[in-house]
Amino acid sequence: MVKLVPRDPGADRELLLATDLDGVPNVVPVIESGETVDDLVLVMPRAEKSLLAHLEDHDGGLPAHEAVSVLTDIASALAKLDGRVVHRDLKPANVLLLDGRWCIADFGISRYADATTAPDTRKFAKTPLYAAPEQWRGERATSATDVYALGVLAFELLTGQVPFGGRYEHELREQHLHAVPPQLSGHAVPLASLVEECLFKPQGARPTPANVLARLQKVSANVKGSGLAALHEANRHEVARQGASHSAASAARSAAEERAALAEVAIRLVTRIGASLREAVMEAAPSARLKESHDGRWTLVLNNAELKFAPPAQTSIDPWGGWQPPAFDVIAHGALGVTIPTNSRGYGGRGHALWYCDAQERGRFGWYETAFMISPMTPKSTSLVPFAEFPGEAAAKAVWNGMAEYQVAWPFTAITVDDLHEFIDRWAGWFAAAAQGQLDHPTIVPERSPQGSWRQH
Repeated sequence: MVKLVPRDPGADRELLLATDLDGVPNVVPVIESGETVDDLVLVMPRAEKSLLAHLEDHDGGLPAHEAVSVLTDIASALAKLDGRVVHRDLKPANVLLLDGRWCIADFGISRYADATTAPDTRKFAKTPLYAAPEQWRGERATSATDVYALGVLAFELLTGQVPFGGRYEHELREQHLHAVPPQLSGHAVPLASLVEECLFKPQGARPTPANVLARLQKVSANVKGSGLAALHEANRHEVARQGASHSAASAARSAAEERAALAEVAIRLVTRIGASLREAVMEAAPSARLKESHDGRWTLVLNNAELKFAPPAQTSIDPWGGWQPPAFDVIAHGALGVTIPTNSRGYGGRGHALWYCDAQERGRFGWYETAFMISPMTPKSTSLVPFAEFPGEAAAKAVWNGMAEYQVAWPFTAITVDDLHEFIDRWAGWFAAAAQGQLDHPTIVPERSPQGSWRQH
């Protein structure tokens, strides 16, 4: 197959990219290149068909297992390209079947990930049906932009329709900036949740290409219990009923509006996490009593033990009480704990903080579990060891570079909706120990080294 690229400004970018990406899995390779007076010439293997043609042959979408296979091929390429190249125009016409694998082609408007300026950035070039909110606002595209397009493509593969189908460009702009995509009913919850997250409006809330790939690889092997799966599905419908949306702002969106959009995402995700833990514990211990409050707080009681979930809340923009703020940004927070009647040694249980933040990679937000302790050198004590802290002065002291009376007692540990097994099993174990009178002060604090689990700059 021969492709002629007119010698427009920036056209040599495609030749440069094609040469640089030679050997990247699931990217259509360039066999030879050359030039004429008017065009650059790229010679590529002849593909069997495009994904666009394949979709046209399968009106109504593909079977889920085939769609996941196609998406896995594409995601594997995006994972390799992450940090190197942003495609910026991922769509069915640019995905080709080559030697039994679906490969990404046509890097005509791509750019290197670290490029900031160029004679012709083609910043406003896009395909409206697949363009991410940041492209409509004329903002910098990142790998998250390609993840959004993959989410659109995934929706189309599974349903036969794109999530936003306005007839005119101004309608599509409004939908991509403001509208919530239709729910993917009838599909496995982990797959539907992944597609929904790819279509989140804020870039920082979308999963990374590597995370997308890992989750796609696990979808077909996911064997969650029916009760837990049903709870996930029921919760997704409740979220939809409440009409939660990622209301993207206009091109002049303020920082406060951006935080609100991220907080909305955060609250939806941690609600699922808490609900999954609660359902799993109640399934294992049906005699546990559930106490709920109108603000989303819930407590499970078994014997004298209590498993408590504090509802998430949006974090204020500067909660640190005048202390040096951490290098990362906290968007929302909550807490989780297991408590017992204070024993003879003054021990009453443990608490962990849940923070939605970009603790490990700037601009990449997710829920993290952590906990705090009082320095052994400080004449203070608490019945909870370790304990939760909401973002504030005490927490700022703990994550500070210097020494203070508060310290981090549990590493910042990412929590993802699709992989809660260790998280649920650990908290179920602590709750079981508490109910049997066996929960006691940890032998060593911190129990796991927290060093290097959050970024300092």
